[in-house]
Amino acid sequence: MTHDLCMERAMTAITKPRLYTSEAERWVALRARDRDADGHFLYSVATTGVYCHPSCAARPARPENVAFHATRADAERAGFRPCRRCRPDLAPKAEREADMVAQACRMIETAEDVPSLEALAQQAGISPFHFHRVFCRITGVTPKAYADADRTRRVQAGLSRLQSVTHAIYDAGFNSPGRFYAAADGMLGMTPGRYRSGGAGEAIIFATGPCDLGVVLVAQAARGLCAILLGDDADQLQADLHARFPKAAISQSADLGAVLQAVIAHIAHPTQSLGLPLDIRGTAFQRRVWEVLQTIPPGQIRHYSDIAQSIGKPAAVRAVASAIAANKLAVAVPCHRVVAKDGGLAGYRWGLARKQALLAREQG
Repeated sequence: MTHDLCMERAMTAITKPRLYTSEAERWVALRARDRDADGHFLYSVATTGVYCHPSCAARPARPENVAFHATRADAERAGFRPCRRCRPDLAPKAEREADMVAQACRMIETAEDVPSLEALAQQAGISPFHFHRVFCRITGVTPKAYADADRTRRVQAGLSRLQSVTHAIYDAGFNSPGRFYAAADGMLGMTPGRYRSGGAGEAIIFATGPCDLGVVLVAQAARGLCAILLGDDADQLQADLHARFPKAAISQSADLGAVLQAVIAHIAHPTQSLGLPLDIRGTAFQRRVWEVLQTIPPGQIRHYSDIAQSIGKPAAVRAVASAIAANKLAVAVPCHRVVAKDGGLAGYRWGLARKQALLAREQG
């Protein structure tokens, strides 16, 4: 995740589509202490001489003592001072938190060594616990996951740009080759040298066979199954596999016969565990979504908004949908268990008929 994306998510979290221009709307917002109304208007209380945000937790005032103001300047010209509880003289809380998280992202991206949670919280001026909670809510990932993703990006860019693996190691902020190589497998999915050559030489074997949902292709790399693809034509599935791993050494293999049969049996009975190692590759955000999918029990469904809520980013429904669509391990990572809010099947990479069949098997 880049700093720009971090800022985009942060600002998405504070988007305010309503304007609260009418007095009736303002009274509704004030009585509900609606945080979405903060930044749109202020209110003052004649008996206290202060003005506040609509969400202020102060005791409700009598209606005859309340006046509304479009701006802070308007309230102060009328003789009111800012409330010390909600601090309307500062930017709205959501904007302050977004700016705090953006500064933390910059600190992570520019530091030679990954900053500790305590250091990030100290810069923000709040406790580590509070900082961790705010960072997760705004970005959808933990500070450590953000730092890991940024370091992965820097390593990948460095391996493509620099002349040696050693230079890329230190350029990405690792203070020793040992620490880098300990993390390289999870970051790259292969050796650094192989990644630097674009994955050329990585061995992937595959097998195809008929199943009761059409044709299935299973592909295996050194760490486990890296693809389970469903379709109607074996040649199309092979082309899809080559497009996903363009520089790998891909070959068909009879050695995958037992694995293929296990996957076919799992498709026929998706309530049973597959029990095979998986090589799950994706961005930090995608892996976070896929991990949640793997916790959905067979026979149950979730909505896209449920998944977004589970990763701590309720506004990221579209990003969640994109991550689900990018899943390349059909059934093993059960993206078929996610449906639209209205109960409709929504999309499915391998066809809605297959999605409906899988759900019927699990729920029947």
